[in-house]
Amino acid sequence: MDINPYVVLGSAVVGLLVGLTGAGGGALMTPMLILLFNVKPSAAISSDLVAAVVMRPVGSLVHMRKGTVNYRLVGWMCAGSVPMAFLGAYLLHLLGASAGQQSEAQQQNVEIALGGALLAGTAAMLLRSWLDQRSGQARTQSVADVRVKPAATIAIGAVGGLVVGMTSVGSGSLMIVLLLFTYPALAAGRLVGTDLTQAVPLTAAAALGALLFGHVQFGLTTAVVIGSVPAVLVGSFLSSRAPDKYIRPVITFVIFASGLKYAGMGTTALGWTLCLVLLAGGGYWLARNKPWRGGRAKDRDAVPARGSDQSRSAELARRSGLAH
Repeated sequence: MDINPYVVLGSAVVGLLVGLTGAGGGALMTPMLILLFNVKPSAAISSDLVAAVVMRPVGSLVHMRKGTVNYRLVGWMCAGSVPMAFLGAYLLHLLGASAGQQSEAQQQNVEIALGGALLAGTAAMLLRSWLDQRSGQARTQSVADVRVKPAATIAIGAVGGLVVGMTSVGSGSLMIVLLLFTYPALAAGRLVGTDLTQAVPLTAAAALGALLFGHVQFGLTTAVVIGSVPAVLVGSFLSSRAPDKYIRPVITFVIFASGLKYAGMGTTALGWTLCLVLLAGGGYWLARNKPWRGGRAKDRDAVPARGSDQSRSAELARRSGLAH
């Protein structure tokens, strides 16, 4: 059983993003294994699903301890996702058994559809952020105060479970988008904890299908576990502590990158596109916030504050003297 140290390193990077954003391993880990390490798609998908059974509980435990998990929400999502994951795996098996080479084209079509859904989700998250800024709405609701919507939550779980079962691609990105719209007052960091927790039984169901019908390479699985589990732990700590204004852009960027890849964009074009997006986003942030003026502005604000405090103290002393 050979363990590739570069797979361990790459898995650590992906694991950090999984813990930070809740994005599924299939949207991040599987492309890395296929594109960078020339792993066969069937082996990459199956091995990653089995490794995710170990990886996901680590991240969810951190959020459980921090209180950023809504267990009723998890329960309703699992009610839809777990059975649909089994159904999706069975449907994929039937396609492969009956259609032969056609099943590969079928899976490619589903991945393109998933890419389109993720890109639509990216646009939706940007629109939602813009609307929140205009209306002044803040995602400050406590996870314990969420009023669960059973029908909508089961539907979200069912969509995610079917996508995982049929494509063996993690749909954490897609489910995060749907959750953000269904529960608009809940912070993204809290949604990450809930999504990671519900993904534990979902991933277990998909992994069982991979063991029954897939091609698991246990050396590859071990390398992914060694690299990803500690990184997921670190990412989950950061996610549960970081404010929403930092978490949401990371989630949006990961969903955008995954969507472009599954929509069929080539590796070189994808790299240049992501670089341009990062440069444009950085330029927009600099133009809007002007951090080079921050220090001087704070100094100017601090001087009147100290002066006003001294003035108030002098006024109180004067009044006290008059009273005596």
